[in-house]
Amino acid sequence: MHFKWNYTPSTSEQTNAAKELGEKLSMSPTLASLLIKRGINTESAAKRFFRPQLSDLINPFLMKDMDIAVDRLNDAMGRKERIMIYGDYDVDGCTAVALVYKFLRQFYSNIDYYIPDRYEEGYGVSKKGIDYAKDTNVRLIIILDCGIKANKEIMYAKGLGIDFIICDHHVPDDDLPPATAILNPKRPDDTYPFKELCGCGVGFKFMQAFAKNNNIPFSRLIPLLDFCAVSIAADLVPVVEENRILAFHGLKQLNQNPSIGLKAIIDICGLSGRELSMSDIIFKIGPRINASGRMENGCESVNLLVERDLPSALLEAKHINEYNEKRKDVDRQMTDEANQIVERLESQKHQNSIVLYDENWKKGVIGIVASRLTEIYCRPTIVLTKDGVLATGSARSVAGFDIYSAIKSCSDLLINFGGHTYAAGLTLNWEDVKAFRDRLQKYVDEHILPEQTEPTLDIDAIIDFKDITKKLHNDLKRFAPFGPGNPKPLFCTKNVFDFGTSKVVGREQEHIKLELVDSKSNNVMNGIAFGQSESARYIKSKRSFDIAYTIEDNIFKRGAVQLQIEGIRPSEED
Repeated sequence: MHFKWNYTPSTSEQTNAAKELGEKLSMSPTLASLLIKRGINTESAAKRFFRPQLSDLINPFLMKDMDIAVDRLNDAMGRKERIMIYGDYDVDGCTAVALVYKFLRQFYSNIDYYIPDRYEEGYGVSKKGIDYAKDTNVRLIIILDCGIKANKEIMYAKGLGIDFIICDHHVPDDDLPPATAILNPKRPDDTYPFKELCGCGVGFKFMQAFAKNNNIPFSRLIPLLDFCAVSIAADLVPVVEENRILAFHGLKQLNQNPSIGLKAIIDICGLSGRELSMSDIIFKIGPRINASGRMENGCESVNLLVERDLPSALLEAKHINEYNEKRKDVDRQMTDEANQIVERLESQKHQNSIVLYDENWKKGVIGIVASRLTEIYCRPTIVLTKDGVLATGSARSVAGFDIYSAIKSCSDLLINFGGHTYAAGLTLNWEDVKAFRDRLQKYVDEHILPEQTEPTLDIDAIIDFKDITKKLHNDLKRFAPFGPGNPKPLFCTKNVFDFGTSKVVGREQEHIKLELVDSKSNNVMNGIAFGQSESARYIKSKRSFDIAYTIEDNIFKRGAVQLQIEGIRPSEED
């Protein structure tokens, strides 16, 4: 992929401010300038950024309906009513259910959990789930990471004498469901200061409020923060403000004393003994939690996450890992098929969006395929498959383009839809798919900006190899956890050369393992460029080139760094 490289040099005011801030923090002006670009301009703000405090979490009772939700939960426990914890089948939903269930079962035993079957029940609240609740004498359902649009289903449950507390973070419609309480910071009438919590985060705030109301020490919640870190990473919510606090301390918990279920997944992933990062969650831990919901039933993931016995957890994790291997095979085949369709269409006409459908594609994997196509083609993408007489689909978007609003513009063609700016799901009649595709593509053409469909690398700073010291690397780690809103800093070094030992590697010779030098030091830097083997010929030509990269730990050489190279281009002639 050919990227456009963006770099905005610091102004003289920013340079002076970075120098001053760097001196106060004993940090290089380069990294101090990264703080300033993130809106962190003072020593005290920098200290809060580098050392997020749990004491700075927002008062949960500032969320609308929180007092009503806590009162209803207290009443249910006081009257010994049966309570069901109900959640979506993705990582966010499963971790949310595990968090709330694990916390409440310490104080209450008449409690159950339920994850709908993706293939039999579909997304969100199902009639089957409500009927199961009725049959098992449930009087209160706490629903997590879904439910904000389940007006009809919650009305049905209400007629059966079942109350709902909704904990969701997806964009609501104008008419809210008839639930006892609706906890959702995206409610237009909610003044909660932070709007970007994930579903698990909303569940955590509910438990924080419940604990506060019942004089339960906050320390009882800390062992559950690893679930928050996993959901924040996997759901790709902004890692800023309250999410940063939860992710920071959740990662700390995940590394020092993870829950038994997560420890089993860590072992199965081969990550034991390593310092885990948000990337490890996104690429290793999250996909395995997701796998059971994609291939079979997400309830198996919750069973693992709430497991108390490590040998049993390891067996369950091994089973889920097998689902993940099957998922990879299906994912690879569907992505190849989708790529062939896109390439055929591209030969006819360039589109600003991609809408693909095939009645044989597996419903549990279409979201992954949509994500891959978005990355490959840098365009909003919707992938649909057939489900009876209906089409069900997943949407993913590019930076700056609101795919939820695009889908909402076609709402008269849809049976159901939900989500947020960069990811959404939808259901419609199969016979309406082509009309939906045409309408959506027209909306995208009218609203998307040309630069939003152009793959870019946003360079944070231009440095030389001599600047990459152990101290810089250690200071850089303090910027973690990384994610949307706090991306891993991307550096550029100009006029570098192959040391003579760079080579193409990988099963299909698709990657380049690099050893590089620049003209300003004797440092030989190790790097890896995934999927960029097309640059190998130029690199070996002994001509200079520029690289854009992040700075990583070298897992094969303790204490050393490795450059993860995101872009390679010939150096410009001076």
